[in-house]
This record gives sequence, C-alpha cells and structure tokens, in this order.
Amino acid sequence: MKTLLPSTDPVYQKIEHPSWLDEKLLTLCQDPRDLPFLHLIIALSVTLLPLAILLFVPGVTGWQWWVVAIAYQGLNNFYFKGPFGLMLHCTSHRILFKKQYKFLNNYIPWVLGPMFGQTPETYFSHHMGMHHPENNLPDDRSSTMFYQRDSLAGFLHYLSDFIVLGLPRLFHYFIIMKKKKLLMRSARGEFVFIALCVALCFVNWQATVTVFILPLVISRIVMMLGNWAQHAFIRSETPGNCYTNSITCINTKYNHKCWNDGYHISHHLKPAMHWTEHPISFRKNIAQYADNEAIVFDGIHFLHVFFYLMTKRYDLLARNFVNLGDRYASDAEVIELLESRTRKISRQDYAFA
Repeated sequence: MKTLLPSTDPVYQKIEHPSWLDEKLLTLCQDPRDLPFLHLIIALSVTLLPLAILLFVPGVTGWQWWVVAIAYQGLNNFYFKGPFGLMLHCTSHRILFKKQYKFLNNYIPWVLGPMFGQTPETYFSHHMGMHHPENNLPDDRSSTMFYQRDSLAGFLHYLSDFIVLGLPRLFHYFIIMKKKKLLMRSARGEFVFIALCVALCFVNWQATVTVFILPLVISRIVMMLGNWAQHAFIRSETPGNCYTNSITCINTKYNHKCWNDGYHISHHLKPAMHWTEHPISFRKNIAQYADNEAIVFDGIHFLHVFFYLMTKRYDLLARNFVNLGDRYASDAEVIELLESRTRKISRQDYAFA
C-alpha cells in the first residue's frame, strides 16, 4: 500500500511569454489551456499526414515504401496514439475551436482520426451519446459489469463481442433511445470510412491496410482494453456509483502524455471538467473518495492495471494502492477488496439489487 503522496500530475501553467506562433494559435482555441492540443495537431499534420500520403505515391516502392510504412506505424502506435486518442476524448467533451472557426473542429475526427483507426463521429457518438449517459450500467453496450474482470477469457469474450456486435448494438441503442442525430452521425462516419477504404484498396491496397485498416484494428483493441481497466473494479451493490465503478491513477507519466486520463472517477463525476483541473479536484475531494471506498493507484496506469489483472498479480496492484483514510491495515485486506470488485455481476443479481 501507499499513502497519498504529493501530486506530480500536470496542471495549467500560464505561458508568461508566448511565442509568435502561440499567440496566433491562442486566437483560435476557446480555452487557452488547450494550446497543447494545437501543438499536437500541427505535429501530426507535418509528420503522420505526409507519411500517409507518401505510402500512396506510385513512385515510392520497394525498400523505400517499407521504410515509410515502418515510420508511419511506429509514430502512429508508439508515439502519437495515446496523446491523439485522449485529445479526441477531451475535444469530444469540450469544443476546441472558437465559434468563428468552428469548421476546424472537423479536422480532428475527419482528417486526423481515420489515420488512427477512429472512424469519423463514431467515437463521439459512442462516448457522449451512450457511455457517459449509461455510466457502465447494462444499457451501456460496452459495459464491463457482466464479465469476470481478472480473466483473459472474459476480456477476449468482451473484445470479440464488441468487434462483431459493437456497431449494430450502438445503432440499436440510438434507435430505441430516439437519438436520431447521433445515429446519423455515427452511421455516416462509419460508412464514409468503409467506402474510403474500399475505394483506396483499388488504388493501393497495401497502403490502405497500413494507413487505415491496421490502425482501426489496433485502436479498437486498445480502446476496449482501456475501458476494461477503467471499469474493472465495480462494487456490485452500487454499480452506478462513479466512485465504485471507475478507478483513478495518479502520479504517472501517462497523465503527462495523455492529458490526465488517469482521473477516470472525477471524469465520470464531472465529464465536462477540463483535463488540467482533475488533480486539483481530486485533492479537494479526498474525503469523498475515502468515504466511498474508491480505488486509487499511484505510479501505475491503465495498461499496468490491465496486465496485472490478466496475470492475477493482485500483489502488484496492492503495492500501488493508495490507502485513503487509512482504511486498510495490510496488503492482504487490499487484495481481498480488489478481488471482490472484479467478480462477474450476474444479470439476475443486478435485477434484484
């Protein structure tokens, strides 16, 4: 176990002497705290986008093509995927560009998103239209409730179910909930992406697989892995309580790279909270976290949580568990708590809860 240590996670620091470029960029975004997103957009536009185009250029063949393809996949999956995915997440909750530049809000989901396997509008529709309103409860078609959450077989079932039935279930949810605009947005983005990939396969199928299809597969696996870890520990008696159906990961480099994504409890409590505010909000509300027996880890992030669960390394989870309110006397007690929170919740038990 750990005691609560001082925060090392990023908070807003005003730039005292902005560069000429930053001054121009700040005139575009609604919130000056989102300036790092504009830096990321520029970086992606001058690196990943040109590489994607090069892969379709007829003159780039042989070893040259493979060098570009490896560079593209390396930057995409190992350097930019996390920051981009969480920028997409943050800008889904809070509009990035000012009203007079609102057309620029399409650039992330429609231009950059497909290179990361994010079909235009689908992420926004799923996340904002279903996941947050349903809060990992049964009507959330990506809910983790009904799976054994320290089981690899359980995760593979969850993942395959999402890959095969995720979109039909999302569309069905929007139909029964009469969310027609979100249905149209998600269907439009999905079908445009499919049509684009089919058309480009006739141009260069190898480049199409590299630029769009492989990132799509990887992205959906990573998103489901992340959601699994974020909602792996659920108190069966209170599955709708954000304190007891989500977790928080603090003091990790991941929060610097991915815009404080580790603060998943406070994100579900206040989805519109700016990413720079989460560390401060968490510290101000420690008493509520302790009273609700919230699960907080220090020094590890969601990938650690996922792999520790799959290997049943509860000892490592307990080692990084923050003992809020000094509620637990030993790692053994923490392990007992964590194991109880990963047990599959049967639909029958939930119905009678």
